[in-house]
Amino acid sequence: MPRAWKYGDDVNTDVIFPGKYTYTISDPKEMAEHALEDLDPDFAGNVREGDIVVAGKNFGCGSSREQAAVCLKAAGVSAVVAKSFARIFYRNAINAGLPAVVCEGVDSIEHGDEVEIDLKAGKIINRTKGVEIGFTPIPDFMMEIIEDGGLLPHLKKQLNR
Repeated sequence: MPRAWKYGDDVNTDVIFPGKYTYTISDPKEMAEHALEDLDPDFAGNVREGDIVVAGKNFGCGSSREQAAVCLKAAGVSAVVAKSFARIFYRNAINAGLPAVVCEGVDSIEHGDEVEIDLKAGKIINRTKGVEIGFTPIPDFMMEIIEDGGLLPHLKKQLNR
């Protein structure tokens, strides 16, 4: 069962993917080894495929580095759910094929809760607490990009039709 990794407001791209690696690491698998290391040193070694990152307001603020979204996806994160996102991070996440879900109800999710997310139905099921949290589903055209693995695979698919 996927778990929630809960963080607060204003989680910036420099703690999602440390700036010191921006020009030295380009392999997504290696990026994943450093995901959130300055905020949560336990994250990269303990995140499991399908886990979700949950945060407060303004997730992904700071520089526009696309590695912040790429490293989370490469680490196995299935979605980032936050009250709000920095505009550039939000688009970088979609472009990388990482769902970025705006959800006001994240306060009811705690670190370590077992959660499921249904992107198409617009709901998060917190199995630990037995509650369901609704959100506005990601628009279909953006879901196509996510389902295709990101913007580049999506465009290649469109060109090959």
